[in-house]
Amino acid sequence: MIKTNKLSNGITLVMESMPYMQSVSFGVFVKTGSANETYKENGIAHMIEHMLFKGTTNYSAKELADKMVEIGGNLNAYTAKECTGFYVRTLDKHLNTAIEIIGDMLNNSLIDKKDVVKEKRVVLDEIDMYMDSPEDMVHEILQQKIWNKHPLGYIISGSKQNVRSFDEMSIKAFMDKHYIAQNIYISIAGRFNEIECIETLERHFSKVKAGKDIEDIEKPVYNRVAFSKFKDVEQVHVNIAFDSIAIGDDKRYALAIVNAVLGGNVNSRLFQRIREELGLTYSIYSYSSCYSTAGLFHIYATMNANQVECVIEEIKKVVEEFTTNGITKRELEVAKEQTLTEMIISYESNEQRMEANSKHIMFMKEVPAFEEITDKIMSVTVEDVNEYVKKYLDFNTASIGIIGNTKEFSIKSILNKWRKI
Repeated sequence: MIKTNKLSNGITLVMESMPYMQSVSFGVFVKTGSANETYKENGIAHMIEHMLFKGTTNYSAKELADKMVEIGGNLNAYTAKECTGFYVRTLDKHLNTAIEIIGDMLNNSLIDKKDVVKEKRVVLDEIDMYMDSPEDMVHEILQQKIWNKHPLGYIISGSKQNVRSFDEMSIKAFMDKHYIAQNIYISIAGRFNEIECIETLERHFSKVKAGKDIEDIEKPVYNRVAFSKFKDVEQVHVNIAFDSIAIGDDKRYALAIVNAVLGGNVNSRLFQRIREELGLTYSIYSYSSCYSTAGLFHIYATMNANQVECVIEEIKKVVEEFTTNGITKRELEVAKEQTLTEMIISYESNEQRMEANSKHIMFMKEVPAFEEITDKIMSVTVEDVNEYVKKYLDFNTASIGIIGNTKEFSIKSILNKWRKI
């Protein structure tokens, strides 16, 4: 059973009791990420995620690490475009300790000048590592160009120039503005004592102050773009993106079916045609990126340089056949079963439940019952799917990014053809 509540200072709490388990997942999510930054701040939310592990007024960084190991050592964090999360999965008997650790990190982090200088070097190394990943780069740069200067397109890690400019004062100022009670969501799923848990949360999180309400992110304008970037790697990485829906749109269930049919599985149309029948690529798949006000639907493929033009043309044929003739009843039924199976398996993990509940309450203001979600998936019709693909999967408005050894083929010819589609 899922319950929602608020702590005395206004922090939102969502709790799902799963008493048949011996473990529990606990997460604190701040509704702030790279999309909430200014251009000069870009990367600071990610920097804060790093800094909260560097010691508090109560514990050194080493002592924090020791306490983490004592409860399983799997306390983790991430920064996304619209939220920053700190979470842990542990045994139910260690939940109070987990709450204490994360509460201390959020309330009492030192943000020491020397630690900021050291951690900036770590983040700069992380940016270099990211730049070595063309699969990540082609996705991030394509979003950045499509949403042209809108914060939703900012790269999460920021630029090296920005990271070098951050200091303890700018970090504390950003936290004072964004790490406020009405912007924080706590999610717990697994085995726990509800009364004891709420008392512990009050003890460690009631000090978080309220602040000025954070403005919602404006909907970005979708711009059709085509770009290429040379990188001396063996394969060429291609990402095609279509304008799509926001995270709370009712069409999200139809989108899940579209993704399963087009490129989300080994039996999908793209995988079967381009990898299995033609043998043009090892990796090809589709996925969606949905945010509070906008979204994109992506097709990604990696291939040898001499096959780029052919792969793009074949992707176009598969998508256009889908938009012209639509989905079959058989495909719809199989995709529903695939989607439900994946969801049920993921929901057997209390960590997945904890995070899913937090996203629902954060971006949609409520957590639907599991049965409600499954009913929505099962109620998707052929007409729902066909309506989505006809509206959004239009190559006349699609964008493309290409990263790799572009000297091995005529990238200008490909991009010129693309712009004329």
